[in-house]
Amino acid sequence: MIRRRSIIPGFGLTFGFTVFYLCIIVLIPLSAIFIKTAGLGWDEYVAVALSRRALLAYRLSFGAAAIAAAINSIFGLIVAWVLVRYDFPGKRVVGALVDLPFALPTAVAGIALTALYAPNGWIGGLLAPLGIKVAFEPLGVVVALTFIGLPFVVRTVEPVLADLGHDVEEAAASLGAGRRQTFLRVILPAILPSLATGFALAFARGVGEYGSVIFIAGNLPYRSEIAPLLIVQQLEQYNYAGATAIAATMLTASFAVLFAINLLQAWDRKRMAPE
Repeated sequence: MIRRRSIIPGFGLTFGFTVFYLCIIVLIPLSAIFIKTAGLGWDEYVAVALSRRALLAYRLSFGAAAIAAAINSIFGLIVAWVLVRYDFPGKRVVGALVDLPFALPTAVAGIALTALYAPNGWIGGLLAPLGIKVAFEPLGVVVALTFIGLPFVVRTVEPVLADLGHDVEEAAASLGAGRRQTFLRVILPAILPSLATGFALAFARGVGEYGSVIFIAGNLPYRSEIAPLLIVQQLEQYNYAGATAIAATMLTASFAVLFAINLLQAWDRKRMAPE
């Protein structure tokens, strides 16, 4: 029996390199956070990382990131559907606009959003008479995180929709399924894992976002202050242990949420797999 030669070196070498690379880039820096945090006593940890101010900042960061990721899951799916299913003039321009939040410096995005949604801005001026305040409010945080999270959903769902093809929809229609049935029973189950992945990526990016949020949030303690700002404030006071305590708390909570999403994805793939 002729053994086929692999282009890339075997499992042992590649797996060893993978573990080494992940340790250098990911595990060692993250472990340093927990080691630095361990230098605090329990009372000091609670006073910094679990204070009322910190808990409200966590709620805003995680809550706004979840809301923004949910919004992007809906409208990002629509954008991906349009880009995959239809040909129209300026399609490449629209595709480039989707990727713009990747390339645009986050601070520039924050300044632009603040100028637009401030009470004297183009959009904020229209919303102010209606009693809707965006800039310098928690709603502004959601707007900023929605802006930076859109590409994650679109680019995750787009290739799955492209592989799905029109024949699946035509087959469902030939069997008498309506548009709603085709979407809910055929298309949605096929794209649900990728949609959940896009949600997780947008959520993870939003939780740790700083540059695009810091300007539009207003940074009012107990109201519109995000958790990454607390970390920066601790660093400015040279309280490195306090900064790592807040970072470790955010890291643990983020890992728990992402791990739960991965479990749901694995369960959904197992449920949809043919027996």
